[in-house]
Amino acid sequence: MKEDFLHYVWKYQKFNVQKLITTSGANLIIVKVGEHNLNSGPDFFNAQVSIGDQLWAGNIEIHIQSSDWYTHHHEKDINYDNVILHVVWDYNADIFRKDNSIIPTLELKSLLEVSVLKNYHHLFSKKQLWINCENDFPNMDSFLINNWLDRLYLERLQVKSLLFEKELKSSNNHWEELLFKLLCKNFGLKVNGESFFSIAQSIDFSIIKKCNHDSLEIEALLFGQAGFFEENKEDSYFELLKSKYIYLKYKFGLDNNSVNSPKYFRLRPSNFPTIRLSQLSVLFTEKQSLFSIIIETNSVDEYYSIFAISANDYWDAHYNFGVCSTKKKKRLTKKFIDLLLINTIIPLKYCYAKFSGQDASEEIMSLASTIPSEENSIIKKFNQLRPVAANSLQSQGLLQLKNEYCNKHKCLQCAVGNSILKRN
Repeated sequence: MKEDFLHYVWKYQKFNVQKLITTSGANLIIVKVGEHNLNSGPDFFNAQVSIGDQLWAGNIEIHIQSSDWYTHHHEKDINYDNVILHVVWDYNADIFRKDNSIIPTLELKSLLEVSVLKNYHHLFSKKQLWINCENDFPNMDSFLINNWLDRLYLERLQVKSLLFEKELKSSNNHWEELLFKLLCKNFGLKVNGESFFSIAQSIDFSIIKKCNHDSLEIEALLFGQAGFFEENKEDSYFELLKSKYIYLKYKFGLDNNSVNSPKYFRLRPSNFPTIRLSQLSVLFTEKQSLFSIIIETNSVDEYYSIFAISANDYWDAHYNFGVCSTKKKKRLTKKFIDLLLINTIIPLKYCYAKFSGQDASEEIMSLASTIPSEENSIIKKFNQLRPVAANSLQSQGLLQLKNEYCNKHKCLQCAVGNSILKRN
């Protein structure tokens, strides 16, 4: 038994509310359960209960045992002075206010609906399952699942938006600079994301703007800050970029002491940092007003066109300096562009709309629904339980579900968990 279950029971009145009596024998009528508080302080604010002939307005505190009040030291916290009712599973001690009056207590264990307790144990008593509702999830109502994933997707966007807003402040509310940093991070994917982000942070965006007439200059800047020129190589392209970087480093007073070096380990050649940084250089050279273009674009096909870029020509026959390979244009694939859209472009559009006081939820959700689902172990496992992720909106919703609800056993705050608890 956990307290959050008792919160659920109180909030949704999943017990016999007829002829309630406090532990001291007073008649109790619940007028208003109050507002659920998920932060510190009493569990429910602004409740109303009638005890005897007196109507009380104040807060509700909930515990497994009444003695937990003292275990949690609430008697020393002024935030609990306005508690009008103590709701407990097991009444094992009287609780006193500072004036030595007893706080009225309601014991739930004899009042609970049998089906609710049975469903609670059904949901939480299983061990070593991937998710608590693993056996129930395949048979859940499709409308409930899809509606819940819509809400989870917006919840995930909101979380990302808060992170973007924090980074925006450090960029002095410069949206183009924010876009540059975010794209750098996502071009690095999971392995080099933090490294590429540190490269972006090491270069003032005004320098990028001054150099974005020439993709080789941008490439030299990014490669130099990444530390690629610290070793000598007998390669004319290497020497060209190195000489450009030495000049730019002196001109703009650059250093790369804070940069995390990119990694090659366990990367496919198409994801080598040389290729991704070159592609990034070409993107910011060819798209001079990239932020405005992104904000004004609303279809996935248009985005595919915007990001239809390739690394500089040298990389057609190379993945590393001085090592030749089969000639092939190093283009951004649709799958890679999808990841950029999912992790950078759509959250940025959502953040910008929110910043501008607009509600773009429907437009954003419509766009996300046209992008294919991601492919990872979490999505694969959900799809094995039932075919549920057909697009990126649903796959992002499932990631939010697994990471923020299933893994944290927050089933009582989940639409699926609530549906199971409500069964007769």
